[in-house]
Amino acid sequence: MDIKKIRELIDLALKEDLPVGDITTEAIVPPDLLARAVFLAKEDGVLAGIEVAAEVFKKIDPAVEFKIIKQDGQKFKKGEVLAEVSGRAASLLKAERTALNFLQRLTGIATLTRAFVDRVSETKAIILDTRKTTPGWRALEKYAVKMGGGKNHRQNLSEMMLIKDNHIRIAGGISPALKKAKEKASPEIKIEVETTNVNEVKEALEGGADIIMLDNMSLKDIKKAVKMVNGRVPLEVSGKVSLKKVRSLALTGVDFISVGALTHSFKSTDISLEFV
Repeated sequence: MDIKKIRELIDLALKEDLPVGDITTEAIVPPDLLARAVFLAKEDGVLAGIEVAAEVFKKIDPAVEFKIIKQDGQKFKKGEVLAEVSGRAASLLKAERTALNFLQRLTGIATLTRAFVDRVSETKAIILDTRKTTPGWRALEKYAVKMGGGKNHRQNLSEMMLIKDNHIRIAGGISPALKKAKEKASPEIKIEVETTNVNEVKEALEGGADIIMLDNMSLKDIKKAVKMVNGRVPLEVSGKVSLKKVRSLALTGVDFISVGALTHSFKSTDISLEFV
């Protein structure tokens, strides 16, 4: 994780939540009162973001002690303690919601990712994320995908070339789009082409695509594409991939399955901070 980027996000979140302080805590809680609290799992999951949560408390009060019990990437059960935090009670209260916002969301992504990864076990398919991320949170959300056992697709538009349907329309077809891309791409840049049918797969293969995306294609056509390509380039399936159908997609023999839902349709995991 990029600690500088994380701290920038934490600063923004705390400015949003504490523009002029926590007026409730400051009115009720003695400033020197000490307390201890635990992060308690209210449901099963896969942890991600515990170190981000620790950074939130550190930003509020460097004297706070944060003890990590479960590491990012580890599974946990309902009722387990994930971390302990101790220090000034007022500091713990001020950091609570922001820390949980990061932790619950990132853990939700890791948990959903692990569910997809488990569904494709014993196949060669790798679960990928997409760029369908919360603005500003991409690095964190893609980190959470990795903690769930998935892999990151491109981080941004500068990292690799992905010729999608609108590029193809503007260029006048897959072949001219690929030709223009190859003229501009440096040798280390991979070029992926989105296709929607077997004829387009053939055109992308003959045009020299490094990776071919099979977008919203039927199982029948995916199997035809796998047979046609015969391992010459990696194949990636995309488009409304669900837990229900991901295994049948993986069993076709494709190399990658990209799942936008990992970062746009996850459910935050129920975790609470309990004072003890």
